[in-house]
Formats: sequence, structure tokens, C-alpha cells
Amino acid sequence: MWNLTPAGQKALAAGNELPLRPKAGTGAKAVKAGFGPHGVAVTDMILAFGGRKHLTDWQVEVNHAIKETGLSFNTDAVLALPTKTSEVRLFELDNGTLSQARLAKEVWDYERYAGHRIWEGARGTNGRTFPFWRRHRYTRSQTFPRLHVVLVGKEEHLLDNRLTALADGVKGIAVAVWVNTLPRLQRGEPCYEIGVDDPDLCRARYPEPGDCGPRCARGTVVPGRCVRRLGRGRRRGWPRGVSLPGSPGDGQSA
Repeated sequence: MWNLTPAGQKALAAGNELPLRPKAGTGAKAVKAGFGPHGVAVTDMILAFGGRKHLTDWQVEVNHAIKETGLSFNTDAVLALPTKTSEVRLFELDNGTLSQARLAKEVWDYERYAGHRIWEGARGTNGRTFPFWRRHRYTRSQTFPRLHVVLVGKEEHLLDNRLTALADGVKGIAVAVWVNTLPRLQRGEPCYEIGVDDPDLCRARYPEPGDCGPRCARGTVVPGRCVRRLGRGRRRGWPRGVSLPGSPGDGQSA
């Protein structure tokens, strides 16, 4: 949609159907601002993954946001690669400029996005909950799209160390995550799987809409009025000894 007024932009964002496009890091203005190498590396990554062969479409700097929780992040590239269970694949390119903790936090953001659910149902009924991403983003997918993290910007032995650190930093994540270095990807070498899609575990880690909201006189939870529990209590499904990603004390910056 073009030439929207400020009021129209706000109305569009409030609908959660077509998120506002953020300032891209791969466009002409970004190149003038000094982000050209990142844009070139993203293009190289797309081509190395098969951009000349079987990809039908792709977008860069795609915003994923959930207004209710304040979660918002940009995916470097979303490649249209339809399969039986998913319509796209997600790509994050790391130039080696982020700390290892920050990079791991960005990957955990994808699990937070996948774990958010919304309640739907007519008034006076129990209703059901559905994954936010399936209702408002990837409506033709049965499983949350696989995330590919591609490492570049350092000597290859240093990229190997960074790959190992990332695998340790996202251990136990409940979405599919594959990682590789750009040089290996360009040589046609396979990616490493460091995260396995586990929708049941992902669902258990995040509150259901209404499961912690105010209760009516009969003691039942009022649907759709969830208050996220962020206290000292542990969330279900987290292994002992593992800090909640993004929580105080996990060593990760916001």
C-alpha cells in the first residue's frame, strides 16, 4: 500500500495483517549509509542457497512483531521455498559484529515469536487458542518455518568457533534452527542442525491466552485477558539450570 497517511499507517499496524515495513538494511539508502557490505552478503547468501535454481521469490528485512508483547525483530531474508509443511524459510546473516550472547538472543526471539498464541472464539464459548504466526503471518504453513543462520565476516576458523558458541547458546530451543558459514554454503556443504522443531515444548514454555488472567466468580479464567507471568517462578518445560532467554541474569543484553 502506497501513500498512506499517518492515521492510515497506524490503522494498518493495529490490524496485525500487514506489519509496517521498517527501515531496511539492504536498500539504496542503507548502502549510502555504509551498510553496503551487509546487503551484498545477504544477496550472496540467497544465491548460494539456490536463488538461481528453485527459489520463486524472496524479501529482505522482513519485520516480525507482536504488538501485545512488544516483541519486534527484522529477518534479513525470507525465501519462498514451499514444502509440504512450510511455505518459506527464514535467514539471518551474522557479519561477526554482534556479541555471541546477542546473536543467541536474536535466535531465541524466533522461539518467542513461535510460542505466542492468540485466543479465538465467540463470546460465551470456551474458544480455542492458535499460534499467532499461523493466523497472521504464514497462514499456509503447518510448522513454524525453519531458521537458517549464516555466519560471515571473519576468517573461517573463527567462524567455526562462533558456530560452536551459537550451538551452545541456543541449546534446547524448540524451533528448527540450522547454521552454516557463507564460504561453506557457497561450496555446497550442508548446514548443521542446532535446533529441532518441538511445538509441544514451545507451547509449554509460554502462557496460554487466559491461563493466567483474572477469574470470574465461578473461578474460571476469563479468556483473552492474560497477564504474562514474569516473576521468579519458572515456566513449564525449561530444563533446570537454564536461564530463561532474555531474562535478568542470563547474561544477554536486551
